[in-house]
Amino acid sequence: MSARRVKPSLYISVDIEADGPIPGPYSMLSLGAAVAGVQDGGGFTAADPEERTFYRELRPISEKFVPEALAVSGLDRARLTAEGAEAAVALAEFTAWVREVSAGAQPVMCGYPAAYDWTFLYWYLIRFTGSSPFGHSGCLDMKTLYATKAGLPLRAVAKGTMPRELLSRRRHTHHALDDAIEQAELFANLMKWPGATLS
Repeated sequence: MSARRVKPSLYISVDIEADGPIPGPYSMLSLGAAVAGVQDGGGFTAADPEERTFYRELRPISEKFVPEALAVSGLDRARLTAEGAEAAVALAEFTAWVREVSAGAQPVMCGYPAAYDWTFLYWYLIRFTGSSPFGHSGCLDMKTLYATKAGLPLRAVAKGTMPRELLSRRRHTHHALDDAIEQAELFANLMKWPGATLS
């Protein structure tokens, strides 16, 4: 099949904040997303990551939480219990947003690292909406992308090991939307980076 006939991929940087290590016993407390760019047969085109964004704070789904995990986000569980969106509503709104911004393309979630955020996102989507706009595997891990291009073992990769020109100049704040936007810039830089020159 010609690359020019493949449906484009619309990359969406996603960051979540949660109060524990796994969904179900613990809760996703906030969800941020930013369109990072689109890839078609002609290559990758970066988007302005502040232009198309999504953010919701969610009501906890259980009483359990890990204090250290909660402290990372700085979110207030008591406030979210009173004011946070119901998970079913927030995830339905997110699905509608993904479908709107990815019209004509296949949406792909990207994260740094993707494993934690994807675990919560996919579980919540299936549990509360019954389906995922990304399918079951529409997920790209930026750590793996960098490791492959840099010729490094995955476990050797951290943001501190990356060339500075790849990193966003934004601070990593542990606010889900801030971090989704920051990671969208990292993703766009990684997609355009030719990779390490191996001697």
